[in-house]
Amino acid sequence: MSGNTPATAASSSKSKAAGTSQPQEKRKTLFQKELQHMMYGFGDEQNPLPETVALVEDIVVEYVTDLTHKAQEIGSKRGRLLVDDFLYLIRKDLPKLNRCRELLAMQEELKQARKAFDVDEKELVD
Repeated sequence: MSGNTPATAASSSKSKAAGTSQPQEKRKTLFQKELQHMMYGFGDEQNPLPETVALVEDIVVEYVTDLTHKAQEIGSKRGRLLVDDFLYLIRKDLPKLNRCRELLAMQEELKQARKAFDVDEKELVD
């Protein structure tokens, strides 16, 4: 006999079904607050049911994991993973692709602004 009680066996099978080796309680809190805010922004209650948030988080984590694995398969041919691998995978979902490009452009703008700020700050110190 393995010593597993039905409760521990059930919880371990849930975490295996979710595709992770982490205990389900730790994984639930990864994006809980962010998802609650996003769900509220898209018209849900301000404080949605924890079960609903957990389900949405399971879906999000599974999607991101699958997308990352697919991108890694593409990148393994080159030996490294690039942002373009992700863009290639979402190329047919135009709203998602456009949003990613917009966020990447904003990231580049922020990087340039930080660089300019660092240069100005160094000039003031000298």
